[in-house]
Amino acid sequence: MTGTYRVNEIFHSLQGEGFYTGTPAVFLRFSGCNRRCAFCDTDFASFREMTAAEITAAVAAYPSRHVVVTGGEPLLQLDDTLVRSLKGAGFYIQIETNGSLPVPTGVDWVTCSPKDAPWAIDRIDELKIVYEGQDVERIASLLPAPRRFLQPCSGQNTAEVIDYILKHPHWRLSLQTHKLIDIR
Repeated sequence: MTGTYRVNEIFHSLQGEGFYTGTPAVFLRFSGCNRRCAFCDTDFASFREMTAAEITAAVAAYPSRHVVVTGGEPLLQLDDTLVRSLKGAGFYIQIETNGSLPVPTGVDWVTCSPKDAPWAIDRIDELKIVYEGQDVERIASLLPAPRRFLQPCSGQNTAEVIDYILKHPHWRLSLQTHKLIDIR
């Protein structure tokens, strides 16, 4: 690391997806990704360089002590220095990753939303697949996790996802509730 991180944005809201839906959280969104998904909602051209101390101070300005580190791909930048800084300020750290890189120690919760292989992730607490008709059972067998969520792709195939889950009850539905209730 060069001592700085490319931060797209930091904001306070409710977690809108997966296991922690409805949880107040501070979102630390990094710029940059090693995958290019058509449905991605991150503007990768927009960022500001920040140090770990600056990030921690900005995140700590909000009342929540749950931080969701996302992107882009957060594991391109999240490192032991930033994890230690956030943990030192009392944060519970959740990441949302595409699964292409290993997770630093100290991260409390790993949400893996896998995109194209290869994957190098070494720990998953929650597998959240944006469903586009792919073989989710094969992906789940390659990326085992104790919790499995299927999410409609940009809300366009909700009925298809519900039908799949009804036939495969080991999956749970994840909706982008932040978009449904019009919050960030």
